[in-house]
Amino acid sequence: MRQAWPGMRTVGKRKADAGGGKLSGIVRTRTRFNLVNFGRFCKADRVMQTISAEELLGPLNEFEAKHAPDALYVRGDTGILRQGARVSIVGSRKATAFGLARARKLAALLAERRIVVISGLAEGIDTAAHTSAMEHGGRTVAVIGTPIDQAYPKQNRELQERIAREHLLVSQFAPGRPVQRKNFPLRNRTMALISDATVIIEASDSSGSLSQGWEALRLGRALFITKALTENKGISWTREMLDHGARVLSDETLQDFLDILPERSETELDVALPF
Repeated sequence: MRQAWPGMRTVGKRKADAGGGKLSGIVRTRTRFNLVNFGRFCKADRVMQTISAEELLGPLNEFEAKHAPDALYVRGDTGILRQGARVSIVGSRKATAFGLARARKLAALLAERRIVVISGLAEGIDTAAHTSAMEHGGRTVAVIGTPIDQAYPKQNRELQERIAREHLLVSQFAPGRPVQRKNFPLRNRTMALISDATVIIEASDSSGSLSQGWEALRLGRALFITKALTENKGISWTREMLDHGARVLSDETLQDFLDILPERSETELDVALPF
């Protein structure tokens, strides 16, 4: 293990960012790294690690590895991802009260079943999912579209810090890197990769959440769309995704949804373990 600077650890010789820079790229970002933000990483419980997707998730197949980011910057408990099935809850930033209520209800249900709730820390559906999971004693992972030293939206900075401290915060963008619009579709691909299933709660025809839906389908992950969305005559995207393998999430199909999620245990016992 090499230390790029105090408070930041790197694991192995991994690429530093999605642009393909090598480990030296981490060191180069030091000159641009905001010292105020850097100070937040100095506490032991907030150390940032740079790891590969396989180090975070375990072995990937050829297709998954091809579309995985070169490196991930994480803060928090990476063991969360080995504690149960992982479900992304995504949707509109400008959600309706009904959409927010559905996101909170689903996150609470998953938390009570020890299923990890994953979302993107945006306002609206994402925020509702993260906060509801924590309120119901569950674990949550935020996969963000900014470098890990920045918060977007700014009003979620406190929530982001809590998730980094008590749960898990993930970014594929190196500290000091500028935030660009293309970051968010790339983030959605990574969030789909991390998740066993994605649920779209509420989204218009132009919503960024749709990119995660398509990425989930491309990666062979389960994609569910709420029944309320499929019955919304004002949008057209749901039919196309259903035709490509997405499924409807309703009270009637809830158990089917839960049944397709894999079981995952944090502790794997060696079969040679003596009695």
